Amino acid sequence: MAYTKEMFEQAQQIIDARREENEAGAEGRRRLFESLEPDYKKWKTEMIDSIQSVLRAIEMSPEKAQTLIEEQKNRNLAAQQEIQVLLRKNGLAPDYLETKYTCPRCEDTGVSDGKLCACQIEVLKNLAFAEAGRKSPLKFSRFEDFRLDYYDDAYDKKYECSPRERMETILNFCKDYAADFDADSPSILMYGETGLGKTHLSLAIAGEVIGKGYHVLYNSAQNIFNELQKERFGKTDTNGQYEAMLLECDLLVMDDLGAEFSTQFTNAALYNIINTRINMSLPTIISTNMNMKELEERYTRRISSRLIGEYAALCFIGADVRQRKKDR
Repeated sequence: MAYTKEMFEQAQQIIDARREENEAGAEGRRRLFESLEPDYKKWKTEMIDSIQSVLRAIEMSPEKAQTLIEEQKNRNLAAQQEIQVLLRKNGLAPDYLETKYTCPRCEDTGVSDGKLCACQIEVLKNLAFAEAGRKSPLKFSRFEDFRLDYYDDAYDKKYECSPRERMETILNFCKDYAADFDADSPSILMYGETGLGKTHLSLAIAGEVIGKGYHVLYNSAQNIFNELQKERFGKTDTNGQYEAMLLECDLLVMDDLGAEFSTQFTNAALYNIINTRINMSLPTIISTNMNMKELEERYTRRISSRLIGEYAALCFIGADVRQRKKDR
């Protein structure tokens, strides 16, 4: 995934702050321990002197150097043992005086084995998704705010249930999906007439999944394709970052599919998103006001067959809830 220069700088600042905080914490513990045990300073000085003696030994002849290095090694080990005795005496852990880095692999430098450490990459991903979240046009909804009483309780012969029963089933499915979400969760296709709660429930899932620590990207289909088009034709400085996030995020939520202006570019981009995420076993939630037949007529068979065959389909039914809210 590509990142902007500003994100790299911000990520390094975060990593540097971690290191400074952790090293300051260790230094504070050492000072406290020294106030409790004055002998600690003596043994610490002994350790430092032994190391400096080893460095001086490098300038000696090989025979003398080897003897001195062995002596200083034993001297250093003895000092360490004496410090451990003092720690046990005060009921402290053996590593109490050591710096406890957030990432032991790179010791909070952000670099490991000459390349970006996994901790720095994680910070970069968090920054990128936070930025994408700020650009989201809607705030996250909650399951608790989803009102079933807006749906009719009368039996519908076509669906062999009432709208309220169907929506209660869908609500429970979405709650369970969010609660149990992991990398193996299925993709979901929410379809039905406008104003039935598709956006509400998809955003409620997104909010819960983000709370579990996953990377989630939400946007409308139209906005997604607009961003991709600007990125593709060099109208942004994101260097492919947005497309990479779409393809690699833990959960992609694409709202209002079918409202976008259909072009060869949007169809190709949609196929790439759907197909790539299926191949990578990454879940996607897509909502649309179109039914299955309209999806097949609007999009190529390669797209519609994947949406219909690979996604768990949730058919929303009932009267326009937004209109009913206005009427009450």
